[in-house]
Amino acid sequence: MSFLQDPSFFTMGMWSIGAGALGAAALALLLANTDVFLSKPQKAALEYLEDIDLKTLEKEPRTFKAKELWEKNGAVVMAVRRPGCFLCRAEAADLSSLKPKLDELGVPLYAVVKEQVGTEVKDFQPYFKGEIFLDEKKRFYGPQRRKMMFMGLIRLGVWYNSFRAWNGGFSGNLEGEGFILGGVYVIGAGKQGILLEHREKEFGDKVNPLSVLEAAKKIKPQTQASEKN
Repeated sequence: MSFLQDPSFFTMGMWSIGAGALGAAALALLLANTDVFLSKPQKAALEYLEDIDLKTLEKEPRTFKAKELWEKNGAVVMAVRRPGCFLCRAEAADLSSLKPKLDELGVPLYAVVKEQVGTEVKDFQPYFKGEIFLDEKKRFYGPQRRKMMFMGLIRLGVWYNSFRAWNGGFSGNLEGEGFILGGVYVIGAGKQGILLEHREKEFGDKVNPLSVLEAAKKIKPQTQASEKN
């Protein structure tokens, strides 16, 4: 047992433990930055989206079926993960930059939020140039809701998205639920269907605005669709 009296033995042991911990941390970081453990989104059917109950944000809210949003002219709909999030505000601003071209196409721009916390929706409005509605049952975030928890804090993509938003001058807060991931839909008029479905895979995973615009150009207003039927 004389080796126990050798200081180098303990030094080597501590080094091995440290190297093992470092290796485990590196492996965890590597796995967190792959998509292996990300929940796969289940695509939404038009019938599913049509039946969602939404509420207006007026003092006396009106409840209506979501299909009213796109029934005549189609629509671009953003399911906002958290209005106070600076990453969501950055994406809202990107989508809002398309508003003039969407107006030319006659395609409205909408957003849905999953809750009303304080003045968060009101504070979000300057970044989003369309109407906003409440989806209390969070169905626009389904059919299978996906969450990103604290793994998002060690994903390089999230750090890149954060730097991009900070660099763009966006800021925010931590109010409200922010783990259920959002997305963006481009939905055709009537029964034309879902022309684009972008599901956020991590915090700040923005839709490509050009893809949104290209999908919106494919929308056929209900008057044209009915004439062909």
